[in-house]
Amino acid sequence: MVVVHELSAEQSAAVLDLAERAAEADGVPPLSEQTLLAVRHGGGEHHLVHEGAELAGYAFAEAGSAEVVVDPAFRRRGIGSRLLAELPQDVRIWAHGEVPGSAELAASQGLRPVRTLLQMRRALTEPIPVWRIHAGYTLRTFQPGDAAGWLRLNAASFASHPEQGQWTEEDLRRRMAEPWFDPKGFFVVTKDDKLVGFHWTKVHPDGMGEVYVVGVDPAQQGVGLGRTLTLAGLNHLKGLGLDTVLLYVDGENTSAVRLYESLGFRRYQVDVQFGRSFT
Repeated sequence: MVVVHELSAEQSAAVLDLAERAAEADGVPPLSEQTLLAVRHGGGEHHLVHEGAELAGYAFAEAGSAEVVVDPAFRRRGIGSRLLAELPQDVRIWAHGEVPGSAELAASQGLRPVRTLLQMRRALTEPIPVWRIHAGYTLRTFQPGDAAGWLRLNAASFASHPEQGQWTEEDLRRRMAEPWFDPKGFFVVTKDDKLVGFHWTKVHPDGMGEVYVVGVDPAQQGVGLGRTLTLAGLNHLKGLGLDTVLLYVDGENTSAVRLYESLGFRRYQVDVQFGRSFT
């Protein structure tokens, strides 16, 4: 097994090919956007298992979270168990979708479900309410000078979120450099010239829209900014001619789930995070 913090160009290409083969076999991508960015740009800890010259398995770990994928051609050979055994004992492992064998592999390593992430979807061909905003607030699109204020707002909005709340300037820069980034789909709300809410939308290569991330200043909770921002983004995506939009939300975030259900979203898929119980 090879463990590195930055992949070579050859290793990066092999991991991306492996992820593509797994996605084709399982019907769901095995690696998150954060992991794919690290595969291309570095960061975190990369574990690679080879069978001969072929990359048979890969794991990525960073900030207490991990993902594991095994090439479909090399499954049921103990490679997944080898990768899991090399990860820190307190790391939590994501399983995307309900891929056969994932839960069984986790249980065999003493892991249990500790968190769920819901993927919800909505048709954009159905009517979408017009957004409205209270007096004193302004909704506009993101400007380059908003970066520092946005990072502070994002950290405050997701203070208890293991991944989103820890974004750095580099995380923001990398995503804004991605081919899908469109500033016309990045909405912010200001009050007294201070950022108090945002909705960043995304369009996937296959034409699927996404409510990429919605955040509201905790001090502004309860005035309907989350609903306003979500509707603004949905109307934007509908205006691009897209048919469907997806989003991800923590299963335990019942207030957000209720909001999205009230806006026509329905549960589509569940990602499960597994971890060990320490007593």
